[in-house]
Amino acid sequence: MTEATLDEFTDDQRARANVVRLSIAQALTGANSAVIFATGSIVGATLAPSLALATVPLSVYVLGLALATLPTGYVSRRYGRRAAFIIGTGFGTLTGVLGCIAILRGSFALFCVATLLGGFYGAVSQSYRFAAADGASAAFRPKAVSWVMAGGVFAGVLGPQMVQWTMDIWPPYLFAVSFLAQAGIALIAMVVVAGVDSPPAPPSDLGAGRPLMQIARQPRFIAAAVSGVVSYSMMNLVMTSAPLAMKMCGLPLSDSNTGIQWHIVAMFGPSFFTGALITRFGAPTVAAAGLLLEATAAGIGLAGITTHHFWAGLFVLGLGWNLSFIGASALVLETHRPQERNKVQAFNDFLVFGTMAIGSFISGQLLADFGWSMVNLVVYPPVVIGLIALAFAAAGRRRMVVS
Repeated sequence: MTEATLDEFTDDQRARANVVRLSIAQALTGANSAVIFATGSIVGATLAPSLALATVPLSVYVLGLALATLPTGYVSRRYGRRAAFIIGTGFGTLTGVLGCIAILRGSFALFCVATLLGGFYGAVSQSYRFAAADGASAAFRPKAVSWVMAGGVFAGVLGPQMVQWTMDIWPPYLFAVSFLAQAGIALIAMVVVAGVDSPPAPPSDLGAGRPLMQIARQPRFIAAAVSGVVSYSMMNLVMTSAPLAMKMCGLPLSDSNTGIQWHIVAMFGPSFFTGALITRFGAPTVAAAGLLLEATAAGIGLAGITTHHFWAGLFVLGLGWNLSFIGASALVLETHRPQERNKVQAFNDFLVFGTMAIGSFISGQLLADFGWSMVNLVVYPPVVIGLIALAFAAAGRRRMVVS
């Protein structure tokens, strides 16, 4: 074994240890976000002055994601990822406490503050997937990203089930105890991420690397960002509207919770083999397959409004998001050098969640004014744009190989 190979093996061992902790953290953080997505529009409809504002708490959550991405990158670059992770779980704890108080007081504004802080927590957790690849060999990076995302499978079970078990404990304050439980889970996550081995970048690396705009002009970065934006935005649009749409169609809350549960399981379940698919077929191909599945989910939503249509649509939507978002994330890893990682990854997430925040604010109005069918129809144009961007990136790589 050569010295270079030995160093690579040692780095992968450290990366594997981090993957275990980050997978657990992903499960716990995902449970927190599952509580918000399962309850946000329903609590919003109860507290908001207008039904059109019902999904605003979820939109504010997405806004929090966008606002916190660049600060997360700065803290990670300056003090190390572990510091950012601990700060994020602190925001998660505040989310649960303030969410409970908002429900008890009937305050729509305070509930929106709670979901904003939840977005801050979510932004930090988005960097778990990139942290898993820190120092890993090129062959292990896609698997590291994929395995951390797999932790979300347990979030898909834990989050909605926690809502189901706790939503009626404190009548008439629906979901109040659910948010208290969320705060407790965030505290457990804080203990888990405190053990992640991710030291701060050396001072010599803090200002190193190419200018950000030079990196962002690369065709593969553009494809990664566009497919990430489309993947997450369209998934969020449909997922946040679905619980309220099911309620408007007269379906019970238990059906809504089950639909979100299976959606989250589908979002993260394929992660056990998505990394291998990326290694075999390439990130652009896997991302494109995911976008096509999101379009298929929209078709299922257009086909009917029974419980099974909602469940099937949400499940396929989750599968599509997994392939497209992990594929896009793996593509980002191909566009930067090690010393550029934090700023490039944070910028990518800022683009993804900034765009998603803008679209998220129209979801409630779209559902209230035009109905569930329009929510699904809106999915198709962005998916086409994402597929075109990925096709150009793949064609560019083939030309480089030929030349």
